[in-house]
Amino acid sequence: SLTLPAKAGASLRWLAFAYAGVDPFCRPDGPLAGKDCLLTSSNTFDVTLAEHTIMVLLMLLRRMPEYEERVRRREWRAGLPIRSIRDGRFTILGAGHIGGRIAEDLKGMGAAHVTGVSRSGRSRSPYFDEVRPISELDAILRETEHLICILPSTPETRGLFTAEKFALLPQGATFLNVGRGDLPDQDALMDALKSGHLAGAAIDVTDPEPLPPEHPLWTCPGLILTPHAAGGTTLPRSRDDNVALFCENLRRYAAGEALQGLVDRSQGY
Repeated sequence: SLTLPAKAGASLRWLAFAYAGVDPFCRPDGPLAGKDCLLTSSNTFDVTLAEHTIMVLLMLLRRMPEYEERVRRREWRAGLPIRSIRDGRFTILGAGHIGGRIAEDLKGMGAAHVTGVSRSGRSRSPYFDEVRPISELDAILRETEHLICILPSTPETRGLFTAEKFALLPQGATFLNVGRGDLPDQDALMDALKSGHLAGAAIDVTDPEPLPPEHPLWTCPGLILTPHAAGGTTLPRSRDDNVALFCENLRRYAAGEALQGLVDRSQGY
């Protein structure tokens, strides 16, 4: 976490984050209130987030959690029905730079249809078969086979996925979240997994973080849980891209040019 003294906040010209989640600094009562100086490096994490998403998606589709359990019991049994990315239908909730990278990877592996969902119903990525506005979310969920969420934490997204939203997904759908942990009602997610309505889920983010050792998410059936490990700068490419973005913005700042990755504080990202 980063704490800014009031003096630094008053004199600050720009503040670059080496991560994507800048929502705590967008609050109207925070030390940076009224200052358009926040820079996010979220676009530098597209490769690592996309690869993590594909990894856990394949683990769910090919029933790896169940096979791992059989292996732990030293049972040599195959035969579980599996599914494939090829010919599958996917919805990506968040159709920006990272969502576009995930869509590109899915299409490269033969996905039949990838729907992007954004606030505006538009995306710069050419890899979506269609992009629809989030105002149509309920209708979109009814048509969704595999849902991938990469939304930031904003007043509109916190608690967005209630029990009612999970119930809109077809029987046997999968749910993946690599955005922010406050998107789903975690009790509703666990109920949907335990009832069998969801075939599986993978979450890299929780609420709270770190997740307390006694939390039931640790042992929830059908869930792949990772400790906010999808992004970050542990991938060398992510570190290099982060540094390159900072250096480019430093050059732009010295030249009086517009900075890249400027956060819209009214939206929280």
